[in-house]
Order: sequence, then C-alpha cells, then structure tokens
Amino acid sequence: MIYLRLIAESFRFAWQALRANLLRTILSLLGVTIGIFAIISVFTLVDSLERNVRDSMSFIGDKVIYVEKWPWSTGGSYPWWKYFQRPEPTEREFRLLERRITTSSGVAISSSKGGNTFKQGNNSYSNGNLMGISYDYPSVSEVPIVDGRYFTPQEAEAARNVIIIGDEVATTLFPYGSPIGQTLKVSGQKFSVIGVIEKQGENIFGMPNMDQMGMVPYSTFSKMYDVGPNGLGSTIALKGRDNDPGLLELEYEARGIMRNIRGLRPRDEDSFAMNRPEMIQEAIGGFFSAVGFGGWIIGGFSILVGGFGIANIMFVSVKERTNIIGIQKALGAKNFFILFQFLFEAVFLSLLGGGIGIMLVFLLTLIPQDMMKVTLSAGNIILGLGVSAVIGMLSGIIPAVLASNLDPVIAIRSK
Repeated sequence: MIYLRLIAESFRFAWQALRANLLRTILSLLGVTIGIFAIISVFTLVDSLERNVRDSMSFIGDKVIYVEKWPWSTGGSYPWWKYFQRPEPTEREFRLLERRITTSSGVAISSSKGGNTFKQGNNSYSNGNLMGISYDYPSVSEVPIVDGRYFTPQEAEAARNVIIIGDEVATTLFPYGSPIGQTLKVSGQKFSVIGVIEKQGENIFGMPNMDQMGMVPYSTFSKMYDVGPNGLGSTIALKGRDNDPGLLELEYEARGIMRNIRGLRPRDEDSFAMNRPEMIQEAIGGFFSAVGFGGWIIGGFSILVGGFGIANIMFVSVKERTNIIGIQKALGAKNFFILFQFLFEAVFLSLLGGGIGIMLVFLLTLIPQDMMKVTLSAGNIILGLGVSAVIGMLSGIIPAVLASNLDPVIAIRSK
C-alpha cells in the first residue's frame, strides 16, 4: 500500500507541476515529442514498406530455388555477355530433374508471355500476362483459387485449352456473372475458364501480379509459343523440405544433376543460375536496416534536446519544492521516497511527451494510401514508450538524487 500511495502522490506532484507551469512544460516536452515522432514515424514507414515489399514478392515463394538462365543480382558488376551464351532450361531437363531429385518436396516448370489480349464477346483485357505452368506448380508457389478448380493431371498431359484467370481479368471480361464454364480467347485460341484466382491487389513495384494473369497448362503454352533455346525462356522451381532449412542439400543435389544433364566437365562453370529468394530478401533487409539506423540518428538529436528540457524542469521543480522536501524529511520520509517521487515525475513527463508523439504517428496512419497500407504496430508503440521512459529516467536521475540528499534543516529554512 505504501508504494501505491507513493505512486499516487508522485503522480499528483507531477500533475500539479505540469498545470502550474503549463507553457514551460509544453516547450520542454516538445523535444521528446518531436524525437519520438521522428523515430516511430520512420520505423512505422520502414516496417510498412518492408511488409508491403515482402507481400509484393510473395509470388516467388518460400524455400524455393529457381533454375534459370540469368542469375539474380543485387549489386556490383553484371557480366551479361557471359550469361547471354547460356541455354534456357527445357522441359526435358525439367523431366529429368523431377525424376532424379530426392531432396525436393516439389518440382515445377513455368514460362510466361506478357502483352496478351484476353477477349470475351465485346469485352477485352489488354496487356495481360499468360503463364504456362506444370501440374505440380502449386507445390512450389501458392495458387489461391477462390472460385472453380485447378487443372487435372489429364488436362495438363493432354494440353487441353483450359485456363485459370486473375480477378481483374475475370471482372473485366465477365462483369455480370461467374466466369466458370465460360470461354475466352487468347492469341486466337479458345479457352474454357475453370478457375478464378483470389484478388491480390496492387503491389508496391507496380509489377503484373496474378490479378492480370491467365494460367494454362505448360503443355498447352508450349503449343502456342516457341518455348526453348531459341524462344521464350522457362524457369524450373524446386521446393525445399522442412528438414533442410538452408536448402543446402537441395541446392547441392540440384546443381549436380543439372551439370550431369548438360554434360559439364568438373572444371566447367555452371551454364545455369540457381536463384534463391533469400538473396533479394537479404538485400531488402540490409536496406531497411540502414534506413532504420538513419531514423535513430534523426530522432536522437530531438530526444537529446527533449531530455535536457525535462532535466531543466526537474531542477527547477527541486528548487521550487525544497521547503516541501525538508518538511517531508522532517516527518520521516526516507531518501528513496524523495528519489522515487522526482524520478517518477520525470518519467511521467517524458512518457507524456512520447505518448503525444506516438499519437501524431497514429493520426498519420489514418490518412488513406493507395499503394501502401501504413500501420502502427504494437512493437513500435512499446518501443516509443520504452525510449520515453528511459529518457525520463536519465533526465531525472540527477535532480532526484540531489533532492533526496538535501539536509532537512537547510531545506526547511530555504524560501
């Protein structure tokens, strides 16, 4: 009970000090408010941007290795002239790799062509992306079908003209009813719609996503377009297992099989690239870490100024209440009571400034955004309040110690 009374009395003193010197308090807390606002707003924007970037890249899958002609690169020189001579992965290589691989939970091949026009009656959808995928494609990358179904093995093997379309294609071509069972034309060929993919929404890169896409069996796609060394490129995707978190076993085995298929000698360089999403994710993580560090620097100066402001308030408060401190000590108040009283007041004032800064960030998140959803996470709220509490303790510790060590007789005599 004594600690609860101590907290209540400290809170009362802090509130009285704030009301008695409102303008001084507001000006002193402004530094903490601006500092917390700067740090939390930067972290909120960085977290929201990173989350949107990762969501936009979710189409590349998780724990997947992609066998392609061109390697992904995040910086440095890119010897494209060397990669240009490489052959494209083929369906034959996919079949052999699928048959021999033992450390993969799924293997699929895909190819795509942009700039297609989907037609149905008088309706048309321009600049759509047509993608040919093997039957096992959902084992390496999610295909969230909200209406209808996926291909059957018989449809994939027989190269049937069936198609799964994205939400934007579906609403454009079939605005008044379900597209399931309806037909549309792509490149002069009729396709029967068997499924509709769940709405994905715009991604932050502005890249085509599943909303603007049509998916057909890879065998059907191969009949429509020249897919191979002299035509459209293909990608072989290998899904890793849970017991291979680093995908090292999968990558080692897949590389050996591909080198064997292509007849490469031991000293020959790989004539293919094994791309991993982690390469891009690590680059993204490094970039956002640097931005976050910049946010700490920007907000740190404001917080430093705010800390001096709170320390100034506490020194003035100790001086104004020296007589009261002497009376409290004469009545038996312990040093820790006086220390805790002023320290609590400093933390309270700092938390008040930090809370206002967090509230300003929250108000900013309410502004509608088309390309990116900005949200204030609980982690950033806790971080902001935690930093405010630390600043309050550091700013108030010296005034609190001075107040607790005052001689009661001298303190009572002061005016």
